[in-house]
Amino acid sequence: MATKEITAEQLQMLEELVARARRVQSVIEGYSQERVDRMCRAVAWAAGNPEDFQRLCWMGVDESGAGDRNGRYGKRHKILGVLRDALRQRSVGIVEMNPEKGLVRYAKPAGLIASLIPMTNPELTPIVTAIYALKARDVVIFSPHPRTKKTTFEAVRLMRDALRALGEPEDFLQCIEDPNMAVVEQIMKMGDLIMATGGPAMTKAAHSSGKPAYCSGAGNATMIFDETADVEIAARNTRISKTSDFGSGCSADGNLIIHGKIYDRMVKALQDEGGYLANDEEREKLKRAMWDEEGHRIVATVAVSPQKLAQAAGFEIPEDRRFIMVTGDGIGKEHKFSGEKLTTLLALYRYEGEFENALAMMDRIYRVGGRGHSCGIYSHDDEHIHRLALRAPVTRIMVRQPQSKANAGSAENGMPMTSSMGCGIWGGNMVSENIALKHYMQSTWVARPILRDQPDEAVLFGEFFDPSRTRPS
Repeated sequence: MATKEITAEQLQMLEELVARARRVQSVIEGYSQERVDRMCRAVAWAAGNPEDFQRLCWMGVDESGAGDRNGRYGKRHKILGVLRDALRQRSVGIVEMNPEKGLVRYAKPAGLIASLIPMTNPELTPIVTAIYALKARDVVIFSPHPRTKKTTFEAVRLMRDALRALGEPEDFLQCIEDPNMAVVEQIMKMGDLIMATGGPAMTKAAHSSGKPAYCSGAGNATMIFDETADVEIAARNTRISKTSDFGSGCSADGNLIIHGKIYDRMVKALQDEGGYLANDEEREKLKRAMWDEEGHRIVATVAVSPQKLAQAAGFEIPEDRRFIMVTGDGIGKEHKFSGEKLTTLLALYRYEGEFENALAMMDRIYRVGGRGHSCGIYSHDDEHIHRLALRAPVTRIMVRQPQSKANAGSAENGMPMTSSMGCGIWGGNMVSENIALKHYMQSTWVARPILRDQPDEAVLFGEFFDPSRTRPS
């Protein structure tokens, strides 16, 4: 479907937002490290304090109709982690020195950021972006998802109020009130840098805008459980990952590849954690409820409770069940459960024998979807972990951790905290890492003379060097 042309009124609205942003952009560029750090703390607390963040979370779930009111609040740890990471780094003046090479790096702002906000994180992503952007001395215009525009606008309002209370220009952060695709495409052309967290269509639009863009790719999180896995711990972490915000995140566990030696114990442990194992008839009903005849995901079953998911499929499950499990009926484009599900449902796959068989199943799953995003493993065999890292076409692998809580950084691993995850060339992205502070800045390198560092040609060319072959006269 072609995008509608932007109206004169919409264009005027965007031009006014951009003009206001450009006016204050020159102001923040001259700020000290202490001043930007103070602003980061202020906006993070204004929208991320427990009371207001819970209100925003509930507002976002209610506005979109997707996600879990209680589970959404659990994402608050990312605000704490992002603020931690931001405050530990310099972003003004000299940020890196390498005397041996005679190099000094100075941080510079990226400028005006067009920030595209997803429906699944309408309250979290603006806060994370604001912290990193202000730290880098950028200004931001947020473009909410149309289904959660009120939530994002309220989050930005709280942060603007905090800036004003400090005596700072509130227009460092602005928000489009009534977005649509034509408006989104236009604001991307008007900014200096795009931060786009959303689906494939949004990623494609961002990369087609003509401006530098950091995007996230689609997920299809897959976990391997080898014979050394701690069954109870793995089951608990899987439940945590799958049920967080009703499985709305692209990092939520979707496919479990389980060794035959522990398969039955693993299924029992998952049931003890609240899993409901669907029978073959129920699996087929779920398939029809989750995908239409053309294979498109049905929005009404995205990020819903397992009870609501089962009801949509035409059967009932007990109220104490936290998620649904189906046995995989195959891997491939025609086998829908081997792709991304984005709800409270897991697909179980059993492998026998050598670890190579698990890797082969993993290969096939990522040919269906999710290349570049993430994978995980429950194993105490370092060789298995190493082999998975060599083989998996993903940018991050979590070892013995719940992916939805760990991929974007946690207090228990060293990944940079973020709400946006680059998925590398596999996922059509610029970077193969978590999008964090360094991506909000540009650099000026100063190079001073050093002692000549150029090895002899015989050393460089090694066995291929032939001194008899001289330059023709």
